[in-house]
Amino acid sequence: MACIFCRIAAGEIPANVVARGDGVLAFRDVNPQAPTHVLVIPTQHVPSSGHLPVSERAAVFGAVMQLAVEVAAQLGLAEPGYRLVVNTGVDGGQSVDHLHVHLLGGRRMHWPPG
Repeated sequence: MACIFCRIAAGEIPANVVARGDGVLAFRDVNPQAPTHVLVIPTQHVPSSGHLPVSERAAVFGAVMQLAVEVAAQLGLAEPGYRLVVNTGVDGGQSVDHLHVHLLGGRRMHWPPG
């Protein structure tokens, strides 16, 4: 069975899609941790950042990050600022085994994050 993000990317599970790009998808998180919380994923299944073949890293990360920055601008977050987060593995806080970037904004972020 495909993971939940693969099923969202395939259109099998509805999501509040914010933007699409070539091989990437951005949609609102169903459990937002900030006023704006968007997830940006590659549409191909990649379990985590550590699972990308070296030959694909630049292209996949580039596409995901580019869409995240575009969505941040589209949602009016460019000037006040935003946070991009990639959790990897259990200790890193990754809860879905599919590479994804959290775009968080709409409030002041604190450091350290937790």
